[in-house]
Amino acid sequence: MTAAALPMVVPAQGLPARVRIHEVGARDGLQNEKRAVPTEVKAEFIHRLARSGLTTIEATSFVHPKWVPQLADAEGLFPLVQDIEGVHLPVLVPNARGLERALALGATRIAVFASATESFAKANLNRTVAESLAAFEPVVAGAKEHRAHVRGYLSMCFGDPWEGPVPVHQVVSVARALRDMGCDELSLGDTIGVATPGHVQTLLAELNEEGVPTDAIGVHFHDTYGQALSNTLAALQHGVTTVDASAGGLGGCPYAKSATGNLATEDLVWMLRGLGIETGVDLGRLTDTSRWMAGHLGRPSPSRTVRALSPEADADANADADADQEQ
Repeated sequence: MTAAALPMVVPAQGLPARVRIHEVGARDGLQNEKRAVPTEVKAEFIHRLARSGLTTIEATSFVHPKWVPQLADAEGLFPLVQDIEGVHLPVLVPNARGLERALALGATRIAVFASATESFAKANLNRTVAESLAAFEPVVAGAKEHRAHVRGYLSMCFGDPWEGPVPVHQVVSVARALRDMGCDELSLGDTIGVATPGHVQTLLAELNEEGVPTDAIGVHFHDTYGQALSNTLAALQHGVTTVDASAGGLGGCPYAKSATGNLATEDLVWMLRGLGIETGVDLGRLTDTSRWMAGHLGRPSPSRTVRALSPEADADANADADADQEQ
């Protein structure tokens, strides 16, 4: 049997039939690189991701170059990718100026980035939680005036490196505020990767009780303690159908040093394929894309699935099989 026939599909009860992957590798993944990736390489990365079947690919961020120099080429990049047919290309905007820049280029999906904790709001946004929410109100209102879809990222939903455990009611309060100001969708971020499945399901249940519907929620897990897939499965069992992931496991958080890489898109697709959940993603093309980008970055992909499906892994497996036959 070839690797292409694996994993064997064994559905589990109570899971959605289809999941939409919100691919963040081109923005969240590359913003943490020590050196900027050339614009043409970023554009080719996005095109390759689209050809693999991903239909939501976060393209870039219209943030001041002083804060994220790796994404200083947003104006040059977005026109190179905005006409990809059938693909949504959300962009992150930090303020009204960022929104203005994004809308001027024709962006129709924008995202704002909030924090559930005061410490991270100060470190990342240089504001209190209340001040950051107040600053986002005109940004979200301006986006809605232009009929743009708005996503609200909410970081530190499960733990904070300075504050420790984050009370569920605290997360729900900020999530509710983002929803009330007009965010169409919320992405719950486990920024330092400390969530566990019971915590995930408790937070989702509390959000539902406070009027945030499951179909407006996405999840964004980091794999610091190897829990990203188990937490994703817990979210799927609750009915979540939008999962953030990063091709090749690229990324982390530049403002939280304990945060390791994002959930690798390939690892997510492997699990979903085994569960019989549709994603529309061609795993072979996706792993090829991640290996291609890893070559440009000068290091191997951290994704276990990318490594397992690499030609080198196939060669090692064949060599082991030959050795077994000789014994």
